[in-house]
Amino acid sequence: MFDIFPTAFIFFAGALLVAIAPGHRLRSAIALLIPVIAAWQMYHIPEGVFARAEIFGQTLEMMRVDKLSRVFALIFCIAAFLGNLYAWHVRDRVQQLAALFYSGSALGAVFAGDLITLFFYWEGTAIASVFLIWARGTIGAYNTGLRYLIIQIMSGVILLSGAALLWRETGSIAFDKMTLGSLGTWLIFISFGMKCAFPLMHNWLQDSYPAATVTGTVILSAFTTK
Repeated sequence: MFDIFPTAFIFFAGALLVAIAPGHRLRSAIALLIPVIAAWQMYHIPEGVFARAEIFGQTLEMMRVDKLSRVFALIFCIAAFLGNLYAWHVRDRVQQLAALFYSGSALGAVFAGDLITLFFYWEGTAIASVFLIWARGTIGAYNTGLRYLIIQIMSGVILLSGAALLWRETGSIAFDKMTLGSLGTWLIFISFGMKCAFPLMHNWLQDSYPAATVTGTVILSAFTTK
């Protein structure tokens, strides 16, 4: 059962442990161990689709493993380990919890086999990451975090709109190769552009990254645009 357990859930389970664990050193140790466990799973799991779910007549592929997603997953696990190692001294439970939930959501997006699953993980990264900005505890960081959250949530809404239009056009919500031949695919492309900080869609990045805590900025730079 462990081999088909969605990798994102390993990080979510780690976040729950961090939420109840006493002492910042124990929480830091858990945060370091979780990416190692996830990387071990990634190294051994075969290619294929795991953790399917049916909802409203649609099949959700919560974890689709192929060569490309495996590479990005391993990179994200390494980034999560290094980011948490850099943040070993952090005593703030909220930052430690947010970093794990953020990393898990990013990994979930990497493995998403359909656009609805992608949407939920997409928004998960936005909600978790904003706490790394708010953790600075200043009025400026709070206002910057709100602006950041609005942009990130907006990109998710545009993604969902594109997915709905694509489903209406093709009858499928599969997250596969797309061409810019319809309004649905253009909306999906724009949503990715906002997330990736394309030119003219990048102002949120230079606004938010410096406003986060030092360790928060390190973790933010490893996942959001990637």
